[in-house]
Amino acid sequence: MSVYDAVTERVKGLPPNTLSHGSILSFPDGGPWGNSRYRGNCSGYVYKRIFEYLRPRVFTDPMVGSGTSVEAAREMGIEAYGLDLHSGFNILKTSILETVGKPSNLVLSHPPYHDMIPYSGSEWGRGGVPHPDDLSRCATEDQFMDKLYIALLNQRTATVIGGHYGLIIGDVRRGGRYFSPQAEIIARMPRDELRSVLIKAQHNVASNHVRYAPMKFPKIMHEYVVLWQKPA
Repeated sequence: MSVYDAVTERVKGLPPNTLSHGSILSFPDGGPWGNSRYRGNCSGYVYKRIFEYLRPRVFTDPMVGSGTSVEAAREMGIEAYGLDLHSGFNILKTSILETVGKPSNLVLSHPPYHDMIPYSGSEWGRGGVPHPDDLSRCATEDQFMDKLYIALLNQRTATVIGGHYGLIIGDVRRGGRYFSPQAEIIARMPRDELRSVLIKAQHNVASNHVRYAPMKFPKIMHEYVVLWQKPA
């Protein structure tokens, strides 16, 4: 038996070559949910695994993208709400709680990784003017982190007491410099509310088709699922 097989948890209904053991998540198959052509789309199996861990009754994704998370949640019988800037919801200026109308047991977002993929005026609203509150259009890393912090506090407010809030986020290396939003946001949020950091393997990303010059350090092939719990 290979090392991979030894640590692979066989879960009924999951595709082959799946790794779902402890804090490691690897799902090469995105599944039938959402739109696989929407850049930055996360596998629906990742969301389903998180839902199995936390068992939320009400789930909200305030950066829903193509709708993968909400489709996966509703398939599991979870009451789910999807919001996004592309459909008029501004997480920096509008209350998630007031928009949904009730607190959620889980508020999980998948924000842009700074400007790695530009969204407004490109992925959506193609040819239009970029939205000033689009996190992928932030001019600097500091501006991105300040806005991400505001967004996450909005998520926290929208979470029921005892419920969970969090994000799926990746690191960025550019010009030999490494930027880790997950490390910075963990440092900003309440330390005693952090509950888990899961490692998610990256699959089917555009960078797989890019030829890079020889690198001293390995190519980034992982992301994080960071989860906090709102206390009483």
